[in-house]
Amino acid sequence: MTRAITVTDHDADQDRDRDRVPQSRVSLPGDPEDMLIDEACRDLKLPAFRERFIELASSARREQITYKQFLLDLLQVELADRDVRRQQRLLRLARFPRPKRLEDFDFAKNPNVTPEVVADLKSPGWVREGRPLVLIGDSGTGKSHLLIGIGTAIAEAGLSVRYTTTSALVNELAEADASRRLPSVIARYSKIDLLCLDEFGYLALDRKGAKLLFQIFTEREKCKATAVATNSPFTEWDKTFGDARLCAAIADRITFRCTLIQTGTESYRFQTTQESLFPATK
Repeated sequence: MTRAITVTDHDADQDRDRDRVPQSRVSLPGDPEDMLIDEACRDLKLPAFRERFIELASSARREQITYKQFLLDLLQVELADRDVRRQQRLLRLARFPRPKRLEDFDFAKNPNVTPEVVADLKSPGWVREGRPLVLIGDSGTGKSHLLIGIGTAIAEAGLSVRYTTTSALVNELAEADASRRLPSVIARYSKIDLLCLDEFGYLALDRKGAKLLFQIFTEREKCKATAVATNSPFTEWDKTFGDARLCAAIADRITFRCTLIQTGTESYRFQTTQESLFPATK
């Protein structure tokens, strides 16, 4: 079951503003019943119902649809609209830096990545089981694309997702520790269904930063899923964390029951740049 993410009142107000259905509805003809239905929809917070009831009522009259079918049509419209708005809200809360979808990933350009494995990761089963995902490969091989694309698919499936870079997360934790807010920040991250950590191992962490990051993995272990994208093989992670024992403990938590995708060493971005600068001549 998806757990809710705590947001501030300000964030909630912004969400409600964004989630309002565009005002493209048919104008009310002045019928008192229509006016009362419109007011009731406002009070009950049924925006799609309110936007579509005149249109669907007119269609039902023309096609002689039963009352039950008319009611079902209205309810289905409202449910579909709520699903869309919930997906949009979860995608905003994920804070992806740019839109990336798995459907846009060019598997032909990177034969190291298996489409079947990636397709399985679109299903939220592995997230609900709290299993990790590790993407390893050189820069430009599609790690971030896959990380964001998988996270997007999971958010659209109805689970909470949060994207961040490893350095940004460590800085956030350090600031929270300095202001004595660390327990609340760790608790917030422990509730997210899928944590997407990009640029894992790009920068060396001091012992304090590594310990703070370790707390996140410990809180999420076995119950929440974490996906990391890194350009460093497991054998080089000790350079990131400095302390060998701490490195081993973090690696153990990330790799236990994990799905491993190796994206290789051939830069997809470099290939694309070459093709644009030096197009093949016939």
